Amino acid sequence: MHLIFDNNKTILDVLKEKPEKKFKLISGNYSNHKFNNLLIKGDNLNVMKFLLEDFNLKHKIDLVYIDIPFATNNVFRAGVSRTSTISSSRNDPIAYNDKLKGKDFLEFIRERLIILREFMSDCSSIYLHIDYKIGHYIKIIMDDVFGFDKFRNDITRIKCNPKNFKRNAYGNVKDLILFYTKTNNYVWNEPKIKMDGENIIKLFNKIDDKRRRYTTNPLHAPGETLNGKSGKKWRNLEPPKGRHWRYAPEVLDELDKKGLLEWSDNGVPRKIIYADDYGMKRLQDIWEFKDPQNPIYPTEKNLALLELIIKTSSNENQIVMDAFCGSGGTLYSAAKLNRNWIGIDKSDVAIDITKKRFSTSENTLYFNQYFEYCYLEETEY
Repeated sequence: MHLIFDNNKTILDVLKEKPEKKFKLISGNYSNHKFNNLLIKGDNLNVMKFLLEDFNLKHKIDLVYIDIPFATNNVFRAGVSRTSTISSSRNDPIAYNDKLKGKDFLEFIRERLIILREFMSDCSSIYLHIDYKIGHYIKIIMDDVFGFDKFRNDITRIKCNPKNFKRNAYGNVKDLILFYTKTNNYVWNEPKIKMDGENIIKLFNKIDDKRRRYTTNPLHAPGETLNGKSGKKWRNLEPPKGRHWRYAPEVLDELDKKGLLEWSDNGVPRKIIYADDYGMKRLQDIWEFKDPQNPIYPTEKNLALLELIIKTSSNENQIVMDAFCGSGGTLYSAAKLNRNWIGIDKSDVAIDITKKRFSTSENTLYFNQYFEYCYLEETEY
């Protein structure tokens, strides 16, 4: 499935187009087409084509996170959140112009996703941040570019506290993150979060004589096993019809010896699981990461959100790319987690705030161990 509109370019046409401008190095570390980290000012489509040609970065990026424009038809100024166009001063500098709408906006995003896929390594993932008004169109485009079978999650992100605006619709407290991968062999570092008290009480609803909370699980699993130990009797007990023991008899004996089996009144054993031993749970697809109350940039994101994505879908020393880098939160989080990074934005405000984020960090000395600011500026042929 794909969207068709009259300004569609073919994927081949997008890939064949050359950068419109060259770039020159202003400052930083750029030697023999190698880099530590790159912060680049310019139109990201043009810049990415340049990087593919001159930096030999095809299939080298291991994680992409982008927080794209939302087609709001607004102009956003520094110090104003994305959910408000009210500025403390109309003289505040413009952070970015979000005037593209409709098919022009969709083709704008589509072309950039096609190029981003060229950067992505076989183990890479892409997370695209978008809102509920336009997100369903973007998903169809991502299905087309990356493949429907490479779709992993539609993550709901709780972005703010409930609002009491008067409107004939439900209040909006969320946006969404679309998660795709390049292949089926992608980096995945299982994210776990601590269980809160309510979850522990609900999941571990029994209490033993030592006041420890626990629950029990069946010792058998679906499917008959005709061969092997798990299909045989244990202590003259057979698993229910059509099922087999989860463990070999000697393991069951060891569990019983340790007091980790609970026997029902009719003599059916179940495995005891203590809350103390399982204080973590898998992260689900609803996340609560509220953005800063007083953002320094309209698209500034919660750093804990960005760190979670980076830790889950990349490893140390791999390369993280943010082609709409805004205030540099992705780059900052990548540096903190010992990843290399590439950030692109055409906004002077975004570039300045990103540089300031690094220079005023409490961990300045830590970052300076490997932070190299490479700034490429557009110049005419």
